[in-house]
Amino acid sequence: MTIFKMYAPFFSGSNWIHVLTSGKDWLTILTLILMECLLSVDNAVVLAAQTKVLPDKKQQEKSLFYGLWGAYIFRFIVIGIGTYLINFWEIKLAGSLYLFYLSFKFFYDQRHPQKATTSAKIESAKITKHTPKKGKHFLSLFWRTVISIEAMDIVFSIDSVLAALAVSSNPVVVLIGGMIGILCMRGVAEIIIKLMDIIPELQPMAYILIGIIAFKLLLSLPPLNYELPNTTFALIVFSILILTIAFHFLRVKKSKRKL
Repeated sequence: MTIFKMYAPFFSGSNWIHVLTSGKDWLTILTLILMECLLSVDNAVVLAAQTKVLPDKKQQEKSLFYGLWGAYIFRFIVIGIGTYLINFWEIKLAGSLYLFYLSFKFFYDQRHPQKATTSAKIESAKITKHTPKKGKHFLSLFWRTVISIEAMDIVFSIDSVLAALAVSSNPVVVLIGGMIGILCMRGVAEIIIKLMDIIPELQPMAYILIGIIAFKLLLSLPPLNYELPNTTFALIVFSILILTIAFHFLRVKKSKRKL
């Protein structure tokens, strides 16, 4: 019965109609897509690198396609479980602290680049261990690569799902936002990377948003029990995005004047 309750909203036609016809829900979905793209673009690069062991581009694209569907299935499963668990205040507290940690870690690494480089090398070594190696294997190189991509997807998507569930409690909203976000992130990873190269402030902005989400989750805990409306949160996110872009161009304009 518990499992049925967890996944019942996904199979409710009225819930889907409500989400698809609600301007407020689409504003939340757009917010989730933006966050997915900004937070996961580095992950897309890692996943693409995983396919380089395959002999031709056709197999590389095919492995990413299978990996995409695997990511969708995993996202569906995790959102169902997460929607149930997020109702417990202990899980909310743990989630809030974890998101605060992610935000803090990013800015700490920015202030201590040498330690961050060492940590990145360790993470790179872990990823290398997951890379398919030559030798006798039960599965073909192609399927070992697909499994490797799935493993990376699972690791990378935990943060995104937790942040998304802190933004919206409706699993359909989180599922649509996550799935479109994954598709956009995979399809336009190079464009987003170039955009973040042009406006480097977008990356710290994403982790500021993570901190805000953590604070939002903290406010929902007893005794406060305050739920920040999703529309208000979406407006905050897009306001911060506009201010970040404006700040970047003002800074560029100021630096040109000095020259």
